Amino acid sequence: MQTDVLDVDTSRRRIVDLTDSLRNFCSALGDGLCNVFVPHATAGVAIIETGAGSDDDLVDTLERLLPRDDRYRHAHGSPGHGADHVLPGIVSPSVTIPVTAGEPQLGTWQSVVLVDLNRDNPQRSVRLSFVQG
Repeated sequence: MQTDVLDVDTSRRRIVDLTDSLRNFCSALGDGLCNVFVPHATAGVAIIETGAGSDDDLVDTLERLLPRDDRYRHAHGSPGHGADHVLPGIVSPSVTIPVTAGEPQLGTWQSVVLVDLNRDNPQRSVRLSFVQG
C-alpha cells in the first residue's frame, strides 16, 4: 500500500478541494483504489461539484442542519461546537475512488473535498492510501 498525508489549513475555507493532490498522488500508481480519509472527529470528505456554488450550498445546508447553539450535550469549545462532532455522521470521514492507469475515475464535474465547519481547529490532516488492483 502507498500512503501520503496532506496538511490542510481550513481557516479561510470550510470546503477545500483535494482533487489535484489526489491526482498527483495517484499519477504513477497504476490501477487500484485510493482511499481519502480524515482522522478527525469533526471533519469529513465528500465528492461534489465545486466552483458552481455547490460547495457554498453544502456549507449553508450543513449549517442549517447543524445550528451553532446550546442544544448539544458535547459542549466544550466554541459555542455550538457539538455540531462539529455530529458532522462526520452526515459527511463521511472517508471516500474510496477507483483509479485506472494512475487517473482517479471521477465524473466530469466531481471533485473530492475536505469538509470542515470546526472553527476551533483549522489544521487538518488528510491521509491518501492507494491499494494496487
